[in-house]
Parts: sequence; C-alpha cells; structure tokens
Amino acid sequence: MRALFAILALLALAGTASAADAEEPTLDQKVRRFLEKNRGEWRDMNVPWVDGQILHDLVVRNRHKRALEIGTSTGHSGIWTAWALSKTGGRLVTIEIDEGRYREALRNFEEAGLSAYIDARRADAHELVPRLEGPFDFVFIDADKDWYTSYARAVIPKLRVGGCLTAHNVSPSGRRSMTGDFYQYITSLPFLETSVTPGGVSISYKRREQ
Repeated sequence: MRALFAILALLALAGTASAADAEEPTLDQKVRRFLEKNRGEWRDMNVPWVDGQILHDLVVRNRHKRALEIGTSTGHSGIWTAWALSKTGGRLVTIEIDEGRYREALRNFEEAGLSAYIDARRADAHELVPRLEGPFDFVFIDADKDWYTSYARAVIPKLRVGGCLTAHNVSPSGRRSMTGDFYQYITSLPFLETSVTPGGVSISYKRREQ
C-alpha cells in the first residue's frame, strides 16, 4: 500500500511539473508580451515601434548574425534586433555612454528574456567603435547625429559584403537635424545601395568591397 501511495505521489508531482512546463512561455511569447506591455512607454531617444519592427525584419530576412548597435538608450531597438538574432543564431553588441540608460536597458533586456543574445557595453562610442573587431553583417546607428558620418567611416570597412548599415532619423532632404552630411556621404559610396524609409531609417547594403 505504501508503495502504491508513493507511486501516486510521484505521478502527481510529475503532472504538476508537466503543467508548469506547459505554462512556461516560449521566448517569442515572452518578448511579444514585454513589447506589448511597454508599447506606449518608450521615451528617452528610443525608436518607435514601426522602426523596431523594420530592424527585426531586416535581420531575419537577411539571416544576419553579428550585429552592432551604436546608441542603446534604454533598449527598445536592441530588443527588436536581439529578438531577430535569437532566430538567426546571432548576437548583438550594443553601446551606451549614459550609465542610467545603460542600467535601465540591462533590466529591460533581462525582463524581455534576451540577455543571452546581447553584449551590452557602457562606453564612449567615439572611442570604442573604431577599436571593435569585425566583421559585422548588421549595424544600426542611433547616437549623436553629428557623429553619424564618423561612425559610418569606422564601421563600413568592418561590414561584410551583403551586410546592412542602418541609421535612425535620416532624411534625403536634410530636414532632420545634422544627418544631411551622413546621407550625402553614404550615397556617394559606389559600393553601397541606399534607401530611406518614410519614417527616416536609412538602409544601406554593401554590394561589394570598397
């Protein structure tokens, strides 16, 4: 009788564990819930939802695996990018100079379940980006606008052929502050094929070596 009770107890425990496992959300579910919960809360220089979706889709569509983000803020664009990289087997290096934003981004990455796909660094991108080892196949620039061209000059040699360089708040007409020179620079390079979304995300593919 004792043996029977022991077996029944073990079966009950197994059933409880199975139910708990069944309720554990997948990574996709966890990220979606986090993004939906915080959809209207992103401030402090974060990208809007539609631009985050663009970054995600570019990474997934092109199967990018080694990504660099210049300007983490509190992590909205990094979450979209890292979510895509979780599907391609890749990882994101993201750089933020402000300690408060950096710490908040770390908390957001953890809550979204994406910390394993992100190498978040608190550093001055002016100094760190030129020292980073490539190659990268996806780059997103969203930091100090007057430094966009300098960032591009530093990372384009480390961008793989077929790789994608993106930047935020870019306008061909120069209406957006301090990105006109950057746009003129990237469109002058014959090995880049550049377009700009209606929302101001520039997308440049490296078609051949420099």
